Amino acid sequence: MKHKKTLSEFKKKKILVIGDLILDRYIWGKVSRISPEAPVPIVEVTDEDFLLGGASNVANNIVALGGNATIVGVAGNDRGGDILRTILQEKGIQYEGILWGSRPTTVKTRVIAHSQQVVRFDREEKDRLDGKVLRKLLNYICSVLPDHDAVIISDYKKGIISSELVKEILKHSRPGNMFVSVDPKVGHFHCYKNVSLITPNVIEASLASGIEIRDDYSLINAGRLLLRKIPCEAVLITRGEHGMSLFRKDKVVHIPTVAKNVYDVTGAGDTVIATFTLAYTAGSSMEEAAVIANHAAGIVVAEVGTAVVTADALRKSLNNNRGLKITESSYA
Repeated sequence: MKHKKTLSEFKKKKILVIGDLILDRYIWGKVSRISPEAPVPIVEVTDEDFLLGGASNVANNIVALGGNATIVGVAGNDRGGDILRTILQEKGIQYEGILWGSRPTTVKTRVIAHSQQVVRFDREEKDRLDGKVLRKLLNYICSVLPDHDAVIISDYKKGIISSELVKEILKHSRPGNMFVSVDPKVGHFHCYKNVSLITPNVIEASLASGIEIRDDYSLINAGRLLLRKIPCEAVLITRGEHGMSLFRKDKVVHIPTVAKNVYDVTGAGDTVIATFTLAYTAGSSMEEAAVIANHAAGIVVAEVGTAVVTADALRKSLNNNRGLKITESSYA
């Protein structure tokens, strides 16, 4: 089975992850009454967790699958930064490419009661990097690129990703035909020209293409337009309960979801791009990599909170869903 060989190759691959680092804070509790001060629930806190989010979660997915990850970004010399550093160490993620400074670490705090999110509040700074910091990041990226098999750009629109950064990455990765994938954000699509792959969800694809995706016809028009507009080798549109669709120059492949239960989609996009990139660099075709990534997404959305998928769980899902009906068609 080809998937089995691909998964066994994960441990040999090293992925450079560049983007916005996020620390996800989860406050767990229960609600039994409403506040007398305002019409809001009173959450009785029972636990608190810190998990890797954003580009950090992409790297976390790579190592959870057995691959190797180096992360590049910025974080603060603050409590959030200390926690982030500790978790990265524990996970075995190489973080020498992180610049620690006065810019506060991005922290997203979610309050969860009875498996439902009550509220989320964010602490972040989204200003673009100044020239000095950007140059330091680029110097590091250029120095380590030859040691990696692929690049993932994880854009959460927190100020790290810019046209200049992407152009420099492509300038130094293209001579070796290195695979460069992007998890995009609306408003930044102009930055991604000539990358290998972008992985927008339906909303992002609709807004970036200017075509509201309501059915298969509008989906295909939006995907084809993005291929020309970026341009890039492939566009993978994630479609929630409808699975995902991979657009290439001459064809589109539709892959149905394998998710049995959907409890939380937080971080699912991180899992998709991490798994796809790892599978492709491990020898899969783009179509095969999309199928593997689809299985990974189906696993993580069944968990509450920012989750990752292991190689064993992925292997089990692939073995248990061999009859998945995948459709492929040309644009003619």
